[in-house]
Amino acid sequence: MTARVASARRPRTIRRPASVGVSVPKIEGRDKVTGRALYVDDLAVPGVLHGRTVRSIVPRGRIRRIVLDPGFDWSGVVVADHRDIPGKNACAHIEEDQPLLAADEIRHADEPIVLVAHQDPERAEAAVRAVHVEVEPLEPVLTIEDALAKKALLYGDDNVFKEIRIARGELAAGFAAADVVVEGTYRCGHQEQLYIENNGMIAERTADGGLLVRGSLQCPYYVHHALMVAFGLPADKVRVVQTVTGGGFGGKEDYPSMIGGHAALLAWKSGRPVKIVYDRLEDIAATTKRHPALMRVRAGVKRDGTLTAWDMDIVMDGGAYVTLSPVVLSRGALHAGGPYRCPNVAIHARVVATNTPPNGAFRGFGAPQTQFAAECHMDRIAGALGMDPLALRRRNAYRIGDVTPTGHVLRESVGAHEALERTAKRADFAAKRRRFARANAAAAEAERAGRRAGAGVSGLAPGARARGASSGGAGRGSSGGRRLRRGIGLALGWHGAGFTGSGEVRLASTAALDLTADGRPRVLSANTEIGQGALTVFAQMVAERLGVPPAFVEINASDTGQVPNSGPTVASRTTMVVGGLLEQCASGMRERLELFAERPLADAADFRRVARRFLRERGPLRIERRYQKPPEISWDDAAYRGDAYGVYSYAAIAVEVEVDLDTGEVTVLGATTAQEIGRAIHPVLCAGQIEGGTLQGLGYALLEEVRWKDGRIWNHQLTNYIIPTSMDAPPIHVEIVEIPYSHGPFGAKGVGELPMDVPAPAVVAAIAHATGVRVDEIPVTPERLLAALARGGAR
Repeated sequence: MTARVASARRPRTIRRPASVGVSVPKIEGRDKVTGRALYVDDLAVPGVLHGRTVRSIVPRGRIRRIVLDPGFDWSGVVVADHRDIPGKNACAHIEEDQPLLAADEIRHADEPIVLVAHQDPERAEAAVRAVHVEVEPLEPVLTIEDALAKKALLYGDDNVFKEIRIARGELAAGFAAADVVVEGTYRCGHQEQLYIENNGMIAERTADGGLLVRGSLQCPYYVHHALMVAFGLPADKVRVVQTVTGGGFGGKEDYPSMIGGHAALLAWKSGRPVKIVYDRLEDIAATTKRHPALMRVRAGVKRDGTLTAWDMDIVMDGGAYVTLSPVVLSRGALHAGGPYRCPNVAIHARVVATNTPPNGAFRGFGAPQTQFAAECHMDRIAGALGMDPLALRRRNAYRIGDVTPTGHVLRESVGAHEALERTAKRADFAAKRRRFARANAAAAEAERAGRRAGAGVSGLAPGARARGASSGGAGRGSSGGRRLRRGIGLALGWHGAGFTGSGEVRLASTAALDLTADGRPRVLSANTEIGQGALTVFAQMVAERLGVPPAFVEINASDTGQVPNSGPTVASRTTMVVGGLLEQCASGMRERLELFAERPLADAADFRRVARRFLRERGPLRIERRYQKPPEISWDDAAYRGDAYGVYSYAAIAVEVEVDLDTGEVTVLGATTAQEIGRAIHPVLCAGQIEGGTLQGLGYALLEEVRWKDGRIWNHQLTNYIIPTSMDAPPIHVEIVEIPYSHGPFGAKGVGELPMDVPAPAVVAAIAHATGVRVDEIPVTPERLLAALARGGAR
């Protein structure tokens, strides 16, 4: 990877400070690379029992009877079912429809029914096999189409968990004004988060009649709330602590409430600590995934490429229970028009119930699905007009003053054109597009000539492939006679930072900064480190305001017994929203200490001297700040109108591919991306987020397909659920563009999810450029591509 940081229209009031904008060592990095960091399965707890889960093997049915095998030795085994839950049998999310343990009805395969625990993990595994659940199977609803057809009613009277309509202008007038109307249908499948550390939790009953739950998670207060509901406990009787967490990508946003509840129930019944750690098979089979989506787009456009109308229908598969589907759908719908101005827009979005495991949060949160469709459709429009896809995007991309489909006037920090132009320039997009097209045409002609002469499929002299590669050519043959084509594709995307609409106001997040006994500042926040570098960035921003080095700042554990609720670690909000609160806390702390000292603080040593004296003479010092909405932001939840987000980040990407026409294999040769994120607090971590998100997006485009049989996932292991590894990673060239946001700390916006939004449509565009054939469903597996080639023929 190569990375650059470039500023665009930087206000002169923004300066390069000593801590912010510098790539300091990652706070937890040394412990992780030396093995000192302890993950949940590393923690030794005296007297611990190992919990296991008995799950359904059918996607839908009625539980008739549960039988414990009388031939099995049940001594020392703890068994729990729904009758042992002291509070409400619910895993509380947006709704409380999902049971912690199925009681009467099975809604999806691998749904938890019974829990067992034993001090010997092998005995616990054996106990699972000795529990026999008799189920009366019912006809399942397994697809979006079946849900819409009401094959069976799973939710309400139409199987729709949530429906959203967004409208602007007059759609009929927009189509009447169009010279060309273009239609397309697009589909995305499930995607597994595949964090490096599986889900795991440890639960204990406390001496005061409460619960202590520790584990691998993103959102401590989500788990805290779910445990309060399931156990009927007040807030002060439930404590949730994050352990070192090996990745999340959204998969540890809501599901830890389930596994944490299971561990807690076994601990509650047994009176002993209980650890549950999934293996990879169980983790993939039972936990949440990215929502599949079916999307139809109809767009009106002038001959010059100006959009006049955009009509989009979106249906997502929510799985068996509501979980986070309404907010995933919301973000997907709000991004469905892409970063393009259009005066007449209608977006109709629904998420439906099926008898598959519930889908939930995954990096991008609905936006990668809808922007895949939007960007693919922009390329289809360009093809219908005979227009360059870069020129089409230049004509329509947002600028300051443009209005989104919800009526949000974009007031500042709009980097769509900057991201697009920097990507196109650095990728040499226009020149490569012309060169690849010429080379592909020449290769096709050589193949035809070779066939006419009976000389084989290639017709190229030995060594031509090597010469073509060295000169950036395409469409080369090889010693094996392979028919290869090259293409380059482009995509542009946007991503709102923070919770949607009034979400941040409802959260009312609070963060705090206090002084340790030895006079150092300590960050108090519930936001979690899951590999993205959040704690390092917090330390940098606090250090900058206090005038001390980042290493001087302490970070408290994400522990609901010790830190305020600063909201979840999701939605590209951690740096912009919570970091902004901590910046305010640091400014307030410095002001208090300087007022106390009656002079400015000089450095870290001076800070510590003054802080210690303050503690001796005045007592503890804690500065707390709560989120306050910028006054110009307005949102109407009922009408779905107004400022959906305070600000957006923008990304463009160009992807080069090589396609084997005979095998359908697609090789990504390189990716170039520019991403406008407001301000890079830590440039290396930002570039790492972009590189990782890009590779994850390439996997979404080409490799990652969840396969189903009778309602169950059958490729729930890494031998046949394929993700890109370091060996598959192409060269990724990253350029960070900075257009600071006035309400972001030091100008920062969000970066974590944005990189996921653009690779997939760029890959599809590159394949179309290479072959002349569009594939409108991802992942573009060899089988899917060969079928498209057979239908359409490769040029």
